[in-house]
Amino acid sequence: MSSSTNSEVAESHEEHPIIENKRWYRSSMFNACVIGMVGFMAPGLWNAMNSLGAGGQQSPFLVNAANALVFGLMGFFCLFGGPIANRIGLKWTLVLGAVGYPVYSAGLYTNNRYGNVWFVLVGAVACGVSAGLFWASEGAVALGYPPPAKRGQYMNIWLVFRTGGPILGGAILLGLNHSPDQKTKGKVGYQTYLVFIALQCLAVPVGLLLSPPEKVQRSDGSKVKIVQEKSFAAEMRALIAASKRRDILLLLPVFWAAYFNQYSGNFQTYYFGLRARCLIGFLTNFSGIISSFIVSTLLDYKPWPVKKRLNICFFYVLFWHLLAWSYGWAIQEKYTKNEPVWDWTDPGFVEGFFVLVFWGFAQQSLQNFLYYFLSTKTDNISELSRFSGILRGQESFSQAVSFGINTKNWKGGRVPLAVNTVLLGLAVVPTWIALQEHTPIEGPKKYDDATEMSDELPSQEDKKKYSVRQTATEV
Repeated sequence: MSSSTNSEVAESHEEHPIIENKRWYRSSMFNACVIGMVGFMAPGLWNAMNSLGAGGQQSPFLVNAANALVFGLMGFFCLFGGPIANRIGLKWTLVLGAVGYPVYSAGLYTNNRYGNVWFVLVGAVACGVSAGLFWASEGAVALGYPPPAKRGQYMNIWLVFRTGGPILGGAILLGLNHSPDQKTKGKVGYQTYLVFIALQCLAVPVGLLLSPPEKVQRSDGSKVKIVQEKSFAAEMRALIAASKRRDILLLLPVFWAAYFNQYSGNFQTYYFGLRARCLIGFLTNFSGIISSFIVSTLLDYKPWPVKKRLNICFFYVLFWHLLAWSYGWAIQEKYTKNEPVWDWTDPGFVEGFFVLVFWGFAQQSLQNFLYYFLSTKTDNISELSRFSGILRGQESFSQAVSFGINTKNWKGGRVPLAVNTVLLGLAVVPTWIALQEHTPIEGPKKYDDATEMSDELPSQEDKKKYSVRQTATEV
């Protein structure tokens, strides 16, 4: 094709913009379902096992040690997951992020059936590496693929899918462990883990369905913005620069506090029989879905500007944490004086059950708030992957410390509860400052002058190359 023909094609496309063929598998909704299904089968079922307390085992201490290893590795790979995802692509990062979960479940299976310990730790290493990559890619997709005006709605879809994993897992666990002879403390049958391993293996092929960001077709016609660094070294420099930002540093305390409460698993093993734990693992997930729906609806309420929604949601989340932790401390002190082992038929079951319901409800509301807050910081998905990796990494480090603390049987759980309460208290002021200094990006970027716009628009040479490529149908 001659240069004159190239110029004619380019000019033609500048005058008549290309109308993109809509493909359902490129839509934000389909990709939200892909990321949701992977979350459903990989970390969702992992959460189902851990929602029993101790991964379904009778004693929490080995599993807590394994989970400390999981989250320690996960923290590092979350941190570097952004640069990795920006180099190899979000799809392959997601696929690698799903591989380790069935290995973890296999370790629990061998321990449950044969008393094997070393494979539990191998599974923890595999899961920690995979989970770090998964969360880095999942956060970028869940926050960066949807249209800005529908972030809350799509975040809710993502979280409902992910919570669906524990619901399905809880139903399986309850179906296999509900007989009257399982009223007392104990562990689940080894057959339970085989079902989980099979389902978690399916997450890998599902991850291959994810579209790359440049091919995503949003409902409002806007494009996913991608500004990548030229090399991995440049990605690392960008990561370090992002880590030093004041707004990111101010959010570190709340990301440490948000998921520090891993004592909830110990609470279940201490005070509930096996089948009661299975019922709790099933029912408490519905409180997370309800919480997610309420917060997402609030954050997408169009009559209010984004900043006002975030401010109101901040106080909403604060209220639920004050309620949940006041109630939790009161019931824990009661149980410290007179330790029960509740079955679901016992009259005292409900008061202990609601400790876990309130903790889960408050925790989910905080997570929705934080990730929506994060999504309004940038419209560049590459930068968003770095932000989510940094903060999710800190969240993972905090959980590693929490699981480490909970490998010991503290009297009345006072040490882990006290540490978590202090962390939450210390996080309030920095989070409020970060929120007040924040200017949300509410839609596609608007340019003040031609100079700023020309910095981001493609050159004439790039336009010519792009317009010639578009003469062929792209799948």
